[in-house]
Amino acid sequence: MDLRFHTPLSADEQTAHGLETPQTLAMADRVRFSELDILQHVNNKAYLDWFEVSRVAYFNQFCLPHFEGQPRPRNVLRNANVHYVQEMLLGEAYIATSQVLRFRRTSYVMEQQIWSGGTLRCRMEGVMVLRTPDGREGYPVPESLISFWTKTEGALRDS
Repeated sequence: MDLRFHTPLSADEQTAHGLETPQTLAMADRVRFSELDILQHVNNKAYLDWFEVSRVAYFNQFCLPHFEGQPRPRNVLRNANVHYVQEMLLGEAYIATSQVLRFRRTSYVMEQQIWSGGTLRCRMEGVMVLRTPDGREGYPVPESLISFWTKTEGALRDS
C-alpha cells in the first residue's frame, strides 16, 4: 500500500504501515535535509515541529467544530514529556499521530507518536490548556467535545 502524504490516513492505512493501533489523526511526511543535525540524523527540535503540525491539524479538525458559535479558545501546550526512541535519517517517511488520553474541565492530555518503517521512533505526552481568547482564564471544554473524546478515543476524565 502506498503511503499518502499530508492527508489524514485511514485506520487500514495506518496498520498497513506498521502502527500497532490506529490513531484518531495520522498524517505522513518525509524527513527533509533542513531537519538534520550535524550528525546527519533528525534534530530533536524537528520532532517537536512534527508534533505541533499534527496537534494543530487535530485541534482544527476534531475540536474546533465543538466551539461553533462561541469565541475561539486559545489552545496552549502547557508542558510535554518527550521520549526519543530511535533515530531517523534523511528521506525516511514517517507518520505523526495525535489522540486525547485524558481531560479535565479546561485541559486535556494528548499522546503523539512518530512512526517510521513500522517502528515507533518518538512519543510525546503533552498537557494542553484551553484559555479564553484574551488568555486571562481557563475555557471549559464543551460537553460535545468530551462526548467525542470518550466515545471515539476512549479518553478518561482526570480527577
